[in-house]
Amino acid sequence: MHSSLDTSIAVVGQPKVENPAAGPYVSDTPMPFYLDPEYGGEDLKEGEAIHFELAGPRSRIYFDPGKVKCAIVTCGGLCPGINDVIRAIVMQAHYGYGVSTVLGIRYGLEGFIPRYKHKVAELTPAFVSEIHTFGGTILGTSRGPQPPEEIVDALERLNISCLFVIGGDGTMKAAAAISAEVTKRNLRIAVIGIPKTIDNDINFVPQSFGFETAVDTATTALNCAHTEALGAHNGVGLVKLMGRESGFIAAQATLSLGIVNFTLVPEEPFRLEGEGGLLPALEDRLKKRRHAVIVVAEGAGQHLMQKSDKMDASGNPVLKDIGPFLQNAIKNYFAERAMPVTIKYIDPSYIIRSVPANANDRVYCGFLGRHAVHAAMSGRTNMVVAKFLDRFVHVPLPLVTLRRRRMNIHSAYWRSVLEATGQQLAIARDNG
Repeated sequence: MHSSLDTSIAVVGQPKVENPAAGPYVSDTPMPFYLDPEYGGEDLKEGEAIHFELAGPRSRIYFDPGKVKCAIVTCGGLCPGINDVIRAIVMQAHYGYGVSTVLGIRYGLEGFIPRYKHKVAELTPAFVSEIHTFGGTILGTSRGPQPPEEIVDALERLNISCLFVIGGDGTMKAAAAISAEVTKRNLRIAVIGIPKTIDNDINFVPQSFGFETAVDTATTALNCAHTEALGAHNGVGLVKLMGRESGFIAAQATLSLGIVNFTLVPEEPFRLEGEGGLLPALEDRLKKRRHAVIVVAEGAGQHLMQKSDKMDASGNPVLKDIGPFLQNAIKNYFAERAMPVTIKYIDPSYIIRSVPANANDRVYCGFLGRHAVHAAMSGRTNMVVAKFLDRFVHVPLPLVTLRRRRMNIHSAYWRSVLEATGQQLAIARDNG
């Protein structure tokens, strides 16, 4: 029995071409998955399975490889592994299917719009052979929406059959809008998303590529903060990590080291003062141990600061900077008590997102890129490739864009963070 959520994958047409790519080939029969609310099961009844198509090559494909032109576009913020995904797509399309032309759209969705005058790059195997050795994206990126009508106009002008869109939540919404415009015009263009977010907050994607590398890099900053804190009497190492609405990087980095005393995330508001407040808890910690390490996700503590009505280019509310706010709050609190403290504030955000992917993320990116090509060549569209329980699957874009994934603060995972820091006795939960 299928779930109440529609997981069917749209196709541009009936596949009739024999697949030149090597098997074994994957069946079209969806596989059942049982998900708890922490991993996309919010809308499922208890005990209900959700069925996803497995990713991989099919015995028959829709597009004739010798006549296909593909395009790749990267959008939003940087993330470790983007170049690895680009490389995997190009290599699989060229060597696996014999596709002769893969174009790179420069500087995000702007690259489709004529008035920006961004040149299109031709991505050959020779061109991409070494790009996985450095971070960022060779295509450049940009934020903000562009008219889907103009994007599809460009796809038609370029004679594109398969479009690969690499980006986060906003980008996946843009991919869905592009797919809708393609359908409206009755065109045969496959639109495949590869979810990218350093915050790990895409719905139905338990772990996004680059997340593991981001955590690895974040731990370097945490170790430095710990060293600085130990080197001063009443030393406080304060580290701000990325995470607008989800505190996964902060939580995972905390668990990886065991040296963090307070982890502050967007999912759990906290008090500064009073019973159970952060500052009294920090005071108690310093009196007992003479040093402390605090990790704060960028979206944490927004309720403590004056809200801004400004929006960024991606349509997200502009966040107030929690790092300096906490730094000043700590200074003022201890100055009033004539208790000297030394605060070392570290913000490694751009370092974390700009580094090359580590070995595990490279493997992950390779699978994503290859499976994206398999999906597009088989004629599938309006979908993303995601990994569930060590299986790569096809997920429709409407499910991916349903909501942003957030950390469950009632889960065993968050309990482990509290146990690792000891902060469950120090910071009261204030959800009011």
